[in-house]
Amino acid sequence: MTFFELFQQSLPLLLDGLGLTLVLAFVSLAIAMVIGIIASLMGMSKHIVPRTINNVFVTIIRGTPLLVQGFFIYFGITGLLNVRISAFMAGVIALSLNAGGYLSEIFRGGIQAVDPGQREAARSLGLSARQTTWRIIIPQAIRICIPSVVNQWCITIKDTSIISVIGLVELTKVGQQIIARTYRSFEVWLIVGAMYLIVIYLLTVLARYVEKKVSLDD
Repeated sequence: MTFFELFQQSLPLLLDGLGLTLVLAFVSLAIAMVIGIIASLMGMSKHIVPRTINNVFVTIIRGTPLLVQGFFIYFGITGLLNVRISAFMAGVIALSLNAGGYLSEIFRGGIQAVDPGQREAARSLGLSARQTTWRIIIPQAIRICIPSVVNQWCITIKDTSIISVIGLVELTKVGQQIIARTYRSFEVWLIVGAMYLIVIYLLTVLARYVEKKVSLDD
């Protein structure tokens, strides 16, 4: 079987795996963005309880591998509670918490980078602290954080390959199954790597366009 024959036969399965990879990544990232913003605000709170919760959360996320987090959620927690969840759900939870922990630090840096005068000006216009945070500070912080956020998005998309160890048949797992059937490791991993590369490249191009568009709007 030539390389092109292998590619032609494997492409439908690989596209199915890529589709699941993208769904897993973008669902997880949507949740992670919410987690990251909330966690960053908790970390900057004047009260010790939310600050402590955020610090513990970020320390655990940054101090343990994603692989261990996935195993803990899929096998550890479900075994302790005697419940079963799908590999997809476990993957979403693990990736959301993992990316959320890193995004919280990114957003915290972005919020701190916003000119303090913005908050004072908003308060002088009669906006409450909550309105100032969500209508003035957060939008500006997100614009500042765009390059770092996109970088985390790319990392999370690649991290979906780690979730294959709990049985989720995403792109990497499909590649393993094709290799088990064809014994063509070099060619299959070359194709899989190229598919990841294309996705990350397109995301990077889109991010640069958005960043340039935001800069022009300023």
